[in-house]
Amino acid sequence: MLVFREYVTYMSREVVKRLIAQEMVETQKADELTQRVRQAMAEELAVEDRLNDEARQILNQYSEEMRRTGASYQEMFKKVKSQLARERKLILR
Repeated sequence: MLVFREYVTYMSREVVKRLIAQEMVETQKADELTQRVRQAMAEELAVEDRLNDEARQILNQYSEEMRRTGASYQEMFKKVKSQLARERKLILR
């Protein structure tokens, strides 16, 4: 995850605070809503982490071939990650 967990907690608290202040949501349990928003944000951010892990696993399978051909790990990682994102219709930042 490229964003620290503490920052996700802060962002979720601020989002809920602003939604309530602008009367876009109404709740009696702001803390509970903040937790749910934090969880949703964390899950969304974890998508890229899982994608990175999968790209690494794929490249590990082809590591010997990449060494023989002199392929750059970084370039292949970017290509594999982009391909996986396209297949899953993910938008990465």
